[in-house]
Amino acid sequence: MKYLAPLLLIVLLASCEKEPVDCCDPNPNPVDTTGNPGDGYTQYGTPFDAVPVPADVVMYEINPLVFSASRDFAGIMPRLDSIKDLGVNVIWLMPVYEMGSLNSVGSPYCIKDYKSLNPNYGDLDDLRELVDSAHAKGMAVMMDWVANHTSWDHIWMADESFYVKQNGVIIHPPGTNWQDVAELNYSNAEMRGEMISAMKYWVLEANIDGYRCDYATGVPGWFWEEAIDTLRSIPNRDLIMFAESDDLSLLNKGFDMAFSWGFYGKSLGVFTQGDDARGLYTQHATEFFSLDPGKTMVRFVTNHDQNAWDNTPQALFGSQDKVMSAFVLATTMGGVPLLYNGQEKALSYKLPFFTPTSVAINWSLNPEVTKEYKAILSAYNTYDALRGESRTNLSTFNIAAFTAIGTGHEALVAVNPRNSAMSIGLPSDWQSISVLDPISGATVNTGTTLMLAPYQYQIFIK
Repeated sequence: MKYLAPLLLIVLLASCEKEPVDCCDPNPNPVDTTGNPGDGYTQYGTPFDAVPVPADVVMYEINPLVFSASRDFAGIMPRLDSIKDLGVNVIWLMPVYEMGSLNSVGSPYCIKDYKSLNPNYGDLDDLRELVDSAHAKGMAVMMDWVANHTSWDHIWMADESFYVKQNGVIIHPPGTNWQDVAELNYSNAEMRGEMISAMKYWVLEANIDGYRCDYATGVPGWFWEEAIDTLRSIPNRDLIMFAESDDLSLLNKGFDMAFSWGFYGKSLGVFTQGDDARGLYTQHATEFFSLDPGKTMVRFVTNHDQNAWDNTPQALFGSQDKVMSAFVLATTMGGVPLLYNGQEKALSYKLPFFTPTSVAINWSLNPEVTKEYKAILSAYNTYDALRGESRTNLSTFNIAAFTAIGTGHEALVAVNPRNSAMSIGLPSDWQSISVLDPISGATVNTGTTLMLAPYQYQIFIK
């Protein structure tokens, strides 16, 4: 079933960016959330002891609505090995909470109860089984948290002071047309305490390993400090906190990583508009050279927003060859690689995340594309030169290229984003030597220049 066009004009999606609030104001009314009354949670299972440090994360986003024909947690379970085999070590689950029905348009970002699961997906035992299985395979699990707004029939509506009002009426988030949700009032300490308590609930009761925080700039920065400090104070936990924003100031509020929207935009420009390929390294440097140690950016060629509202990555970039080359740059130039479910199958159709839908991923498609993603991520996980942040830029107007130093090896990455063959001169220490092509596994003899076919990428290790 397709959504009516007027409805989409009313509510675009509940995970878009809007004008940020001031994240740096001091907390006007701090609360002690470490022992919030009524918590009463117990630690389910054993905290996962293999949560990767941010710099080593390879993330995979799951949209349970379309992941399987059964559209539930059970439908994810059979493919955990396939996700692991890609080289993934962190799974991000899109919102799995009970959805509101009042003014609803079917968005999972319209939440009725932060501590209740969407019954279509399963119950707490089903979620625990999924998390346990992922942990057993060496993968951490993050949930999607929506702190800016709730549904209009959320259980908190019993206390209207939890919400922002204008002229005595609760409002939807200002500056948006998200009329299916209501703006939360962060000047209310009781609300903030309940929010943090709800975040603690899933860490303890479902044994999850962190959160991707939707529209993070829509919440005061001092709240994130309060919340993240409380979560990290839970004993024996290593948590990953990911801000859905490119506002780097949030990384000073306790987040480990933020979205690299700028790198995605530059990639589209280079691959589809003929923009200067040197702009990709400039964007990388702009982001990473301002980061504190241990902080990083998440880079991607698609995610649930781009796929559902814009188009498939092949359609946006122009071909699967372009997508793979863009993915190589997003993965190896620095930061956390992100794959969206089905990306490894090069689907020709978009994946909605609003209900209802009859769309589901056909996992039998394009095994050769899956194999290529696995080869790229295998090289990424094997050679730490491809995971670092420091690069020596070799880029020209028509080729994005760099070298990097790892532990006992060096890497060279070059990508041609053009529709004609391009060449680039190799540094003297890369000329006329034998190097490894980790994608094919072959040994290659270099010359003084490297010729790349249209949209070709090349990774060398020496």
